[in-house]
Amino acid sequence: MNYLEKLKSSSEKYKSIICMGLDPVMDYFPEEIKDSPEIAIPNFFETIFKKMIERKIYPSAFKPNQGFFLQYDKPMEFNFSGSIALATTIVLCRDYFPGIPIILDYKKGDIAKSSKNYAIEGFENWDCESVTISPFMGSDSVIPFLEYTNDGNGIYILNRTSNKGAKDFQNLKFDNDEFLYQSVSKKIVEWSKEYSGTGAVVGATSLTELENIAKIYAEHNIPLLIPGVGSQGGSAKEVIAILKKVGYDLGIVRINSSSGISFPWKKDGKIPKDWADTCVNELEKLNKEIETNE
Repeated sequence: MNYLEKLKSSSEKYKSIICMGLDPVMDYFPEEIKDSPEIAIPNFFETIFKKMIERKIYPSAFKPNQGFFLQYDKPMEFNFSGSIALATTIVLCRDYFPGIPIILDYKKGDIAKSSKNYAIEGFENWDCESVTISPFMGSDSVIPFLEYTNDGNGIYILNRTSNKGAKDFQNLKFDNDEFLYQSVSKKIVEWSKEYSGTGAVVGATSLTELENIAKIYAEHNIPLLIPGVGSQGGSAKEVIAILKKVGYDLGIVRINSSSGISFPWKKDGKIPKDWADTCVNELEKLNKEIETNE
């Protein structure tokens, strides 16, 4: 099964195109589960996972952000609590939700030999179906990741991201009136012709750019990972409307929400007693937003 088939299969099985970002911040954890990171982080997510299964409400991808886990490592003290928490969380995702792709968000990209090592880390050592990467250093840094798509894996290349500073470089305009993000899109299309499973990260906070890019990708079956929904202000409903308008296959898109699902109490700081239910409620809302637009 290639990566596109994995995406379609999981969206059909779990009735969702939402990607749940796993970005642990222990400051927002309920007091009753606070412990060392290797215990508290998996316990936090497992409690939510059990509630999802109980209520039959699911995402169709998980995206652990490596940096959020590794912040809890203290390598010079030989303490790898964050890495253990990441490994345990990935195993929990596999055990509770068979067939749901796991996207390791680590945004790597280096010269060819180094990229090969990072690709081994993501696909083999962390055993994820997909990873996020940066295209900044060009083809020789991207191809070591692309080669893993031949084994049914996927990659998501940063294209037009959802952060405020994205415009600093991604919206630079060339003499031919083409923006940098458009040049990256063309290169992604080029790579996808040889490597199925080549995808792109395009944020929900830049809807004009999203529409321009999705028009191109709809013709080439390029999977989209769309962050920025929820706490960053993007709207799942608006995203779906744009994708439908340009004829994009919704089965291969994943709309990501991270803290919007995991920490809906983040703004007011008041953690409800039924906190796991509250998290699943947010996932349910996103799934329903998409249903009403289908």
